[in-house]
Amino acid sequence: MRVQKCAAFPAARLSCLGLFLFVLLGQSVIADTTNDHFVLGYATAILEQQYKLKIGSLKVQDGVILINASDLPAPDKEKIVATLKEISGVVRVEVVEMTDEKATPPSPQPGPAAAVELGDTTPKGGEFLPAGRLFDPLIADPRSPNFSVAYHNYQSDPELGNVGAVSLGATIQMYENDFFGAGRWQLGIQTAVFSIFDLDAPSSDLINADYWVGLPFSYRYKDFSAMLRVFHQSSHVGDEYLLRNGTNRVNLSYEGVDMRLSYDLFKKVVRIYGGGGYLFRVNPDELGRWSTQGGIELRSPHSFFGKHLRPVAAVDFQNREESDWKTDISACAGIQFESEKLRDRYLQLMFEYFRGNSPNGQFFTRTIEYWGIGIHFYFD
Repeated sequence: MRVQKCAAFPAARLSCLGLFLFVLLGQSVIADTTNDHFVLGYATAILEQQYKLKIGSLKVQDGVILINASDLPAPDKEKIVATLKEISGVVRVEVVEMTDEKATPPSPQPGPAAAVELGDTTPKGGEFLPAGRLFDPLIADPRSPNFSVAYHNYQSDPELGNVGAVSLGATIQMYENDFFGAGRWQLGIQTAVFSIFDLDAPSSDLINADYWVGLPFSYRYKDFSAMLRVFHQSSHVGDEYLLRNGTNRVNLSYEGVDMRLSYDLFKKVVRIYGGGGYLFRVNPDELGRWSTQGGIELRSPHSFFGKHLRPVAAVDFQNREESDWKTDISACAGIQFESEKLRDRYLQLMFEYFRGNSPNGQFFTRTIEYWGIGIHFYFD
């Protein structure tokens, strides 16, 4: 049985705009030393809201931002530095190697102001419609909620050859707050529609559409993140497919709960994850209820062509009681298109491979294998 899963802009934009105006006003009425405090506060807010980073080594002296290189995740390093450079009043950003919590000071600048130490940057209190996500989507999961369109070529399938796969989905973060003594938690909602079309049919018949909704509870502390989720799925076979095949429709629907644990390694270059799920209401009643999932993702620490292209790859493994614990393999590799201005929004062009029980509704008993290419859009 295929049990699958993976924001909000206004609050982030308004908060950043407010902070920006605050900095501009402060610069006109206070001395250089105080300006460093404003730059520090603004930089801290950017790192926390946009990148979910707590950087205790952050310092500001005479408009120079100083950061310990080990505190920056490699895939986002260039993007973070470019973002901090855009802050009004920042002279430059220096990423240095620090030992014993002491940094080589930046090049001398005019003025007697001392470096401003950053203390505990953990956000305090709650926030509605927060920017960013605490648990990143699983990019090799065929049922990760996102906007996508893909072409799949089914191998040795008696019925389907050239298939179009379309998904319309997103995760909206509703509320975020501190999690007792460490980390942050986030509550959101996920919705998606996953559809496949027979491109060999005269009218590109709709074969199946799965309607999916989930309520994820996410948590993050440094490189560790987790997501606990309650979800519902119902499946519907296309009318053209029913008419041409006379297939008896299976009223497939279920509710379940799943949990995924994730850990980032080498400054987010490598991500490993794993977890499992259970269906507590199923139709038809004989469906297997238990499932497991695990995988690994790789992101290049370097971007190319003006910092807009980053190589990525991932593989996802799933096992289900319904299919006698046979392993479903989903793999992808390609290029991620990103921009410093877009923050956490990005587009992926991926070459895709799948082998296992079909993730498409009532066809879950079929073993399928396909190669393909797809475009996937993620946003917060």
